[in-house]
Amino acid sequence: MTTTQPETFTVHRSGSDSTGVAALLPPTGHFIAGSFVPGSSRELIDVVNPATEEIIASVQAGSAADVDAAVAAAVQAQKTWGATTPKERSDVLNLIANIIETNRDAFEALESANTGKPRPVAEDDVTSTVDTFRFMAGACRTLTSMAGGDYATGHTSVILREPAGVVGVITPWNYPLLMAAWKVAPILAAGNSIVLKPSEQTPLSTLKLAELLAGRIPDGILNVVTGQGRTVGQRLSEHPDISLVALTGSVASGQAVAETAARSVKRVHLELGGKAPVLVFADADLPAAAAGVRNAGYWNAGQDCGAACRVLVHESVAEEFTRHLVREVGTLVVGSPDAGDEVEMGPMISRPHFERVKQSLEEAKAAGLTIAIGGSVMQGTGYFLEPTVITDVPAGAPIATHEIFGPVVTVETFSSTDEAVRRANESPYGLSASVWTHDSSLSLRVPKQLDFGTVWVNAHLVLACEVPWGGFKGSGYGRDLSLYALDDYSRTKHVMINHSA
Repeated sequence: MTTTQPETFTVHRSGSDSTGVAALLPPTGHFIAGSFVPGSSRELIDVVNPATEEIIASVQAGSAADVDAAVAAAVQAQKTWGATTPKERSDVLNLIANIIETNRDAFEALESANTGKPRPVAEDDVTSTVDTFRFMAGACRTLTSMAGGDYATGHTSVILREPAGVVGVITPWNYPLLMAAWKVAPILAAGNSIVLKPSEQTPLSTLKLAELLAGRIPDGILNVVTGQGRTVGQRLSEHPDISLVALTGSVASGQAVAETAARSVKRVHLELGGKAPVLVFADADLPAAAAGVRNAGYWNAGQDCGAACRVLVHESVAEEFTRHLVREVGTLVVGSPDAGDEVEMGPMISRPHFERVKQSLEEAKAAGLTIAIGGSVMQGTGYFLEPTVITDVPAGAPIATHEIFGPVVTVETFSSTDEAVRRANESPYGLSASVWTHDSSLSLRVPKQLDFGTVWVNAHLVLACEVPWGGFKGSGYGRDLSLYALDDYSRTKHVMINHSA
């Protein structure tokens, strides 16, 4: 495969903070029973802007006692909330959507400052968050279950769908507000109450949401406790009054939650990591496929569990495809969110994550793999890495099998359809994949053979609230979005009435 000389990218920076974040900061206590309260510990966690490495705020490091207080409030609130009608719950969800829409500028600014997201990415997050609440506001009024009827002689059966109860929620740092919405909207829609732990690295937009909802939704149905996973997350997983724990995060975090929850036979809902393969067949529109990988591989700096990060391309078109991809990636604009709307890619979320991705790149170089473009640290303030394409990657190479979660796309080749499917399915993850072809037979047959929860054809990372999102294998189980999420956060009860007596 023809190689390309790596290029040098420039970080676009602004000379001043144009976001006015300080004036937008929410209270930094725990949000319990409708108001902010101080934590039981004096320990604080610094929240850092990854583009500037400056401390934005400090939040409470929650304790088990703080979780217990939040759960007690949620238990009390759920008794009333769970008895409301679908219309009443729908009205509250629509209210939440309206509040977010009205304050979208504040949410976008906080997300950009806290995560380093370029403003267009933050804008998309907020738009999708609003749509999630609006969809669930309608969906909760259309729940379907098995029809009631006489399934045993002399007896009439009725199927009831009930709330699960109190749900513990643990959200990640890559999409703080949107992933909270993916959990909060269906959980509330199903009649549950919530105790939510945002990532300790990115809690600000969640706390802002709590601040804006205070006094406008029933007290106690949404509680937020900030802190570390080993403390707050652990207590959520083991608490006897929590019926279900929902987590979006790493495989290791999911394993820890599932192991703890198993001791009380608590239900879990896990959306974990991914390593999405992109299968490019010989007949594919190669420029379109390369543009698709540019958009879906580097969106949010590749910090996305569905990112198009592992390309498997037919050997006959690999060189041509790689030329297109390198050209596309070379046009990416990297910078801080306040440097202008042309910025497309921001920094890694934190110094430790920056070092992990950097280490993966160093290991690839040491293994003799070809860096077609990028591959280097971007000098100066902030956790910036160049958007990178690595080619001539052999089957089973670590860079192509473990989740890097950064702006790194690898390119492998295959010689037959069976080989492409087999190698794609060898991944321990099963979240998402895409197939690029104009062959109608391949477009129908290959997705059925791929062991992934979502498979796109001639697209990647396109989502809609009406369709489910979730994975297989190491990517977890349970479904976000769609009516399937409402099923996950509710329980069915069979009532059988003997009317012949």
